[in-house]
Amino acid sequence: MGTALIKAMILRARPSVVASLSARSLALGLAWALFIVLCALPALYMLGASLHGADGGLSFKNYRLLFIGTRQRELLFNSALLGAGASAIATFIGAPLGLLLARADLTAKRSLRLALVIPLVVPSYILALAWTYIGGPTGIVAQAFGRDLMSVWTYSLAGAMIVMGINFYPLSMLATEAAAGRSGSLEEAGLLAARPGRVLRRITLPLIAPGIVAAALIIFVLAVSEFGVPGLLRARVFTTEVFTAFAALYDFGAATALAVPLLALALIAGIAVKLILGDRLLATRRGFRSGLPLALSRWRVAAFAGLAIVLASFVVLPLAALAVEAGRLERITSAALKSAGAITNSLALATISAILIVALAVLLGYGRARARSKSCGFIDLIFITIFAVPSTVLGVGLIGLWNRPGVMGEVYGSRLIIVAAYLARLVPAAALILAAAVRQVPVSLEEAAEVAGAGWPRTFIRIVLPRIRAGLAAALVVSFIFAFGELGATMLVAPPGQSTLPVRVYTLIANAPPGEVAALGLMQACIILVPLALLGVFARGRKGEN
Repeated sequence: MGTALIKAMILRARPSVVASLSARSLALGLAWALFIVLCALPALYMLGASLHGADGGLSFKNYRLLFIGTRQRELLFNSALLGAGASAIATFIGAPLGLLLARADLTAKRSLRLALVIPLVVPSYILALAWTYIGGPTGIVAQAFGRDLMSVWTYSLAGAMIVMGINFYPLSMLATEAAAGRSGSLEEAGLLAARPGRVLRRITLPLIAPGIVAAALIIFVLAVSEFGVPGLLRARVFTTEVFTAFAALYDFGAATALAVPLLALALIAGIAVKLILGDRLLATRRGFRSGLPLALSRWRVAAFAGLAIVLASFVVLPLAALAVEAGRLERITSAALKSAGAITNSLALATISAILIVALAVLLGYGRARARSKSCGFIDLIFITIFAVPSTVLGVGLIGLWNRPGVMGEVYGSRLIIVAAYLARLVPAAALILAAAVRQVPVSLEEAAEVAGAGWPRTFIRIVLPRIRAGLAAALVVSFIFAFGELGATMLVAPPGQSTLPVRVYTLIANAPPGEVAALGLMQACIILVPLALLGVFARGRKGEN
């Protein structure tokens, strides 16, 4: 009797299950179509355009110039050196901090982690601007010693490496902390037979090494892809050359050819990261065990001194330098009034874009989390590679795609093209964040809802979304922060009269008083810190301090 009842329930639910699967397929198919159009096509367009000559036929002229030119080889060397140096500095700073956060018994750990992440969310060119106020010819160091001591290092490739290393060390820190969290049970077993030092050397470090290496590769690609810092600090690299070739010389062929090495580098790094991390790319901290504790009784003073130095040097000092250069509150108010249009524009565009990014990314992340085929690795690779595409390359690709007659031309001539740039830049990162969140929702909950007759839209809205609130909040805040600070693509695609705050700050550096520029930079950093602080309050409300 019971078996017959169950069969009857399944047969009764079967039509709704089929309809549910159709609704899910339609939603995910539409999401992927939008992803291809908005995110993938600009990079693919650049790749295809680089193979066309002046007559429209197939040509490798751009690549011959790329590989035989001394200037191009110098740019390649500088770009590789910038990426390697920034990655090494970020790993040197971030990996020990991550291990300390994972293993040390620190008070207010969640707040400390949030403070240490600040350099990652503050736009890199704002950090570079602060660096010039510290080490420039008339900066804080020059005023303190009565003569210029650092400007040669400040405006150089080495200065760009330092700024990028400071900007990206939180990535290494978070990756190391996550990797250390996954090794807890093995460390506890090792402690039964060996001393803590041996366990650290033989178990902990080998287990966290892949996560550290993967983070270093990501940092390398992001540093190579950066435009604002090398442009501001006068370091000649591929991204600045792409911008110059297109924006100043209007040489689309040269710009596209210069972009291809960066696209290839993003693809290679994406493959390497996926091979190293595998499915751990979407792992979360849930279920981590404590593992090997770091005994701070002997090293407590040194540990806290190191944390204080990091916070003072990489968080407090840059903001303080901007505040000192900005001067009085009246100057900040005056600068804000002069740039009110750009500020309002940035806030509106970043807010709208963040909502659209999360709306699209939650479907993409859901599809990735629920995928059961071998295509999972390919999906991760696509997300990583597209996210690593340099913003200047993306901007040129968007111009080539959208600067056409008709509806596309109307989009290109409006603020919508800036929203399209934000979507193309940030949807992949948001999708990875939300895929990790969706994986924490048991599939059995959805299956039970389907058997009960609930359609997929209702199941998704009533079951999945409420259980990934934290992931949605994180993706929304991250999308807003990075959209609000986006520079490279926005400088290329922004229509006349539609300047954003980052573009205004960058263009004022050369022709406005330093105090006004510093005031706008400080304002931008403070605006970005507000959603970060709100995210911390939200997370603390869901969990107590670690």
